[in-house]
Amino acid sequence: MRAKYLKPAILAALYIGFSQWSASALAQNANATNLHKRGLAATCANCHGTDGKGVVDGGMPLINTLTSEQMLTQLKAFKSGAREGTIMPQLAKGYSDEQLETIAKQLGKK
Repeated sequence: MRAKYLKPAILAALYIGFSQWSASALAQNANATNLHKRGLAATCANCHGTDGKGVVDGGMPLINTLTSEQMLTQLKAFKSGAREGTIMPQLAKGYSDEQLETIAKQLGKK
């Protein structure tokens, strides 16, 4: 008689355990994804500063006023060679289009 209830109880315990494990894995994955996005955008701070105002008398343009769309347009122009520059064309070519979109979304004004 007990064996009749044992199988559903084991299945329920496994289901609850796996659902908790899955939720934890999803949260960790979301945190890793967010960290990756922030890391891509952080590379811009080397030249443009953490606030996007550039470096005083350093020739680095102000980027904190650009929308995400404007920023993406500029990044793609650097990558394609349509816009000239000293460092940015080289840097932009090192990123995929998806990575450039991520950077623009992270740094651009909404």
